[in-house]
Amino acid sequence: MLVALIIACEVGFWVLLAGGLALRYLAGMPRLGAALLLCEPLLELVLLAVGVVDLKNGGEPSWRHGVAAFYIGYTVGYGHYTVKWLDRHAAHRLAGGPKPPGPKYGRARAVHEWKLWVRTLAGAAVAVVLLQGAIWYVGDAADTGGLRSWQFAALRVLGIQALIAATYSLWPRRAPAGTDADKESDLAGKRP
Repeated sequence: MLVALIIACEVGFWVLLAGGLALRYLAGMPRLGAALLLCEPLLELVLLAVGVVDLKNGGEPSWRHGVAAFYIGYTVGYGHYTVKWLDRHAAHRLAGGPKPPGPKYGRARAVHEWKLWVRTLAGAAVAVVLLQGAIWYVGDAADTGGLRSWQFAALRVLGIQALIAATYSLWPRRAPAGTDADKESDLAGKRP
């Protein structure tokens, strides 16, 4: 049942997101669209409640609880960012808004990658805390090795994201020659 709920929450996330953006930009109802977008965190609360109830009713801690914790952690770390990113792109594509900004080269891209790492840190922390809460909740009555392995998986994801950010810091991408971004990266390289 928990796996079906995780899938339903993921589908629900995208349905609410598409519906909210369609109401905002295609139907011309920005308030209703924003209200629909604000309903998305309710999906994670339902998932959290069902996971707790599953454990309370004697459910064996398993990979399903790990996936649920990761899903909730992702939503905390990246949910708002994802919605905002898609909202900017929808405004650009559907409402003739400006092209969304985004650093592609140099120091600005490295800073962006480290900001994504901070989001990954937040998501991993939430997942680890939720999994630790589940471990304490079931106590010695159940095998919690699977939950602990998911905690280590969250830390591995955090480490991989740190390596990605570090590569952008150590070997920044240079803009193609002759573009405005190339001039900006040259200026950034000359700063003390």
